[in-house]
Amino acid sequence: MMGSKSHWRWRPNRAVWGIALGLFPLLVGLGTWQLDRGFDKAERRSRWSDSDGSVEWPVASPLEGQPVVLAGHYDDQRQWLLDNRTRDGRPGYEVLQPFHTKDGPVLVNRGWVPAPEDRQRLPAPEVPEGRQMVQGRVWDWPTPLVLGPVDAVNPDDWPRRVASLKLAKARSSIPELAIVPIRLVNDRQPGALRTGWTPSRMDAATHYGYAVQWFGLAIVLLTLTIATSFRRDEES
Repeated sequence: MMGSKSHWRWRPNRAVWGIALGLFPLLVGLGTWQLDRGFDKAERRSRWSDSDGSVEWPVASPLEGQPVVLAGHYDDQRQWLLDNRTRDGRPGYEVLQPFHTKDGPVLVNRGWVPAPEDRQRLPAPEVPEGRQMVQGRVWDWPTPLVLGPVDAVNPDDWPRRVASLKLAKARSSIPELAIVPIRLVNDRQPGALRTGWTPSRMDAATHYGYAVQWFGLAIVLLTLTIATSFRRDEES
């Protein structure tokens, strides 16, 4: 008596392949996106840690983290107070102040100050007078750290408390403002408050790890889809 023979045949399931073909490019796209973000974060981190000499402002194509030197004077009338910035567990603000150069005003992040216990009071850090020369790095427009609205204080006067600040909003008050803000490099700069900036919470390696996960899921999906497309036929 002869035993049965097994033959593997290619019999793909259209529904399974339809789902796979829909998910595969999505997973690859997510992996590529995280990879690109990792490359971008690595480049920015390299610029932030670059100790080469600063370039004089203005810069034709400013990049975040690029070191620059500005000469001019602080605007003693206008300040934005960036809310929900904590240091050592204490609530406070980062002080954003226009700095007038011969090529126009630039928004400068002077650093952190503690918040008064009374929420309706705002800090009033001293503004240095006269011409100053400060060292900073090209910064990015700040986004809110805490969801939800921020109570308006002095919405039509100065200083103004904000959760975030974008170029368009800032230019509604100062039309000639530079397209990027600057962050003072350390506490020794004229007008500096408490700096001690902390790095981004998510570094390039984290993005690379996410990319590996997405690419790995794409490979697993493709492998399982191909494997389930083979069916075994039994012959007597």
